[in-house]
Formats: sequence, C-alpha cells, structure tokens
Amino acid sequence: MRFTVQYPIAVSDCTRDLLGAEGMTRFAAAAEHAGFAALAFTEHPIPSEKWIRRGGHEAFDLTTGLGFCAAVTRRIRLMPYAMILPYRNPFMAAKAIATLDVLSDGRVTLVAGVGYLRSEFAAVGSEFDERNELFDEAVEVMRGIWSTRGFAFDGRQFTSLAQTALPPPPQGDDLPIWIAGNSRRARERAARVGQGWAPLLIDHDKAATIRTAALPSLDALAAAVADLRERCESAGRDPRSLDIQLESAETNVLIHGHSLERHAEFLAQLADIGVNWFVVNTPAASTGEALEALARYGEEVISPIESGRGRLVR
Repeated sequence: MRFTVQYPIAVSDCTRDLLGAEGMTRFAAAAEHAGFAALAFTEHPIPSEKWIRRGGHEAFDLTTGLGFCAAVTRRIRLMPYAMILPYRNPFMAAKAIATLDVLSDGRVTLVAGVGYLRSEFAAVGSEFDERNELFDEAVEVMRGIWSTRGFAFDGRQFTSLAQTALPPPPQGDDLPIWIAGNSRRARERAARVGQGWAPLLIDHDKAATIRTAALPSLDALAAAVADLRERCESAGRDPRSLDIQLESAETNVLIHGHSLERHAEFLAQLADIGVNWFVVNTPAASTGEALEALARYGEEVISPIESGRGRLVR
C-alpha cells in the first residue's frame, strides 16, 4: 500500500498560511519526509458561486501548484487528482503535464476525470454533453504527442496536421494515466488505456451529486475490482499491472481524530481487495496542525508498513 496526501486547500477551515509559498513549501517537504508516495492537487478552475456556497472549496491551478512543489521536493510524485480533460485543448493539457514531468524529473502521475459541473463546462467553453467523447479524444492525443513527432489528428474542435511538442516528458507515453470515476465506463477506460483506476467509496446520494455510480460498501468495491480485472484480461492486459487508488470516508481519519489502529485494519481489508494506493486528507486550521498530522500518519501507518511491521506487507 502506498499513500497520496491531498494538499489541504480543499479543507473547509484551511488556514491562509497554507495558500502561500512558505506554507506550501513546508507542507510538501513534510509530506515527503513522512513517507507519502504522492502529493495531489484537486481541480475546480471556475466553479459556480452556488457550488461554493453548498460546500465547495478553493483550488489552485493544478500544474502551477504542483510545479512549485516539484521545486521543493525530490522524491514524492506529483498528482493532478483529477485533471478534467474535457476542459482543455488536449495538446495544451499534454504540454502542461509534459512540462511538469520535465521539471520534476519524471515524477508525474496523472489522474484524469470527465467532470460533472455543467456550469463549469459552460464557463470554460466546453460541451458538457460531449464530455465523454472529449475525454477519450484527449487521452489518445496526449499519448500520441508524447511519443510521436509530426503527430497528426483530426479532432472534434481542432486539426493537427503534423505537430511536434518538445521537450517530451521524461516518462514518455509511459507517463501513468489513472482513470477517475466509479462507472463501468471508467473501468473500461482504465482496462484499455489506463495504468490505474481511482474510484471513490461513496453512497448513492453523493454519487448522484457528482454524476457517477455509487460504491457504498467494500463488497461493492470488491465486485468493481473483479469487473476491472475481467476487463483487463479481455483487453489482453495483466490486471496486476494497474494501480488502484481509493478515496473514502477514511480519507479524513486525521481530520476526525479517529483511531489509526482501526484505520490500519480498514487498509488491510482494502489490500485484500486489491487496492494499493490510498488517499489521505489532513486537518489544516493551522500549518502546525497539518504538519503534525503528516508526521503522525507517517510514524503510525506508513513507517510500520514500509518496515514490515504493518499488516499490509504482501
């Protein structure tokens, strides 16, 4: 099991100190020191005021924020989680991710999503009803431009005659793209073109809000993982080659101050199902509180697993 920590800008009481360069530097360095394998930034570039007032959150530009973190870290992976591909021209998205990969010496894992906020689609000038087609097109274009000089493509909203994007990402077209979402369509994409799947363990009400399928229990998650494996085999791929990253209510274990011993038991259940990455949030009322939470999780969860003292070593 490996662990991703989300930058706490999305936490409701996030201190303004963490929205500046010093706070971000301290958080990123502490996350790396604690043993987290990835640092994630979420995306909502221009949500509606209604969404904000109903519990939405602030967000940085993904690649700008992660680029800053790349400069103050050396090991931790940088994770857009999730980049909404239909919001962008895919060549511009490919250039941004390639630049981040270059400046981080090949540390990017891209988690890509379809998106769900209709008003945000309108604000960025993208067609909400074409989001699935735009997503699939974007993945194809990004893979193509990362690996091919003089890349040609006739897109839905653009034409590429013979384009070349330099410098390429150090990871090339092997740069991992994980597919976000709970739907069968998301699992089918992950099985065909992804290197990972990033579902949410959520009930039907929450799933309806973000326009995806519910995964309300570990039994439902296990069935979905089994479905993913079958789809991989049908596509001629080894199911073990795909990473699976989960976010759930347990993601907030540090915010709620729950037992990390019980949390470790939950992680062991996930490992048995086949999940090998887990997302963690920290409290953020102060920078000190956030850093203390990172250190605690590192000492009580990550370190025992890495040293062989934890239950998740397989």
